[in-house]
Amino acid sequence: MAEPIWLFDLDNTLHDASRAVFGRLNLSMTDYIETHLAVPRDEADRLRIYYWRRYGATLLGLEKHHGIRAAHFLAHTHVLEGLEQQLHMQPVDRHALKRLSGRKFLLTNAPADYAKRVLTALDLASHFEGVIAIESMRVFGDLRPKPDVRMLRVVLARHRLPAHRCVLVEDTVANLRSAHQLGLKTVWMQHYLKGNPHGPEAGIGLHGRPPWVCVRIKSLKALHAWRSRSAK
Repeated sequence: MAEPIWLFDLDNTLHDASRAVFGRLNLSMTDYIETHLAVPRDEADRLRIYYWRRYGATLLGLEKHHGIRAAHFLAHTHVLEGLEQQLHMQPVDRHALKRLSGRKFLLTNAPADYAKRVLTALDLASHFEGVIAIESMRVFGDLRPKPDVRMLRVVLARHRLPAHRCVLVEDTVANLRSAHQLGLKTVWMQHYLKGNPHGPEAGIGLHGRPPWVCVRIKSLKALHAWRSRSAK
């Protein structure tokens, strides 16, 4: 049986971004919107959340409605000095990912520089064949981050990844839904969501399993057992 091709999300999938990183990113994005759109801080915070919920990425709303350049936004909001010292990943997850057979790609709505910094700090960079970040998620010139089905189709074609061999491991169920539509297997990583569900997860709850989710896990170690069962 052919080895799987793993597509891993980054924040709150490989590491605990809720612990410190998300809070810093939220503040940084709000600062950016307040400064570059010249709006009061409460309005900047409202726009950040609204665009994230509507489009899956705050940047998409800013580009679409305010003409903000993606490169400028990403460069200014993801500096995060001292980021490496604030990252946290379970040692058992790191060991499990390193032992997991098959090709591995990172598929993240974060910018490439940030993603590579995180992978390097977590000692995982050498275990990923490629990083597919938000800069690579344009379709006919338009930014189409996860969960956009068109972007995912283009990414699979660009990297010559057959959908039936791909497995998307994600903490966001909306992203898993679009992957399922294209024939990918889907794994919902819930380890870092307890007490901090976001987006559609708030409505589903962590004990339910939508029909587009193949399996729920709380540790990357569980991928080995699930892979063994699926191969039978």
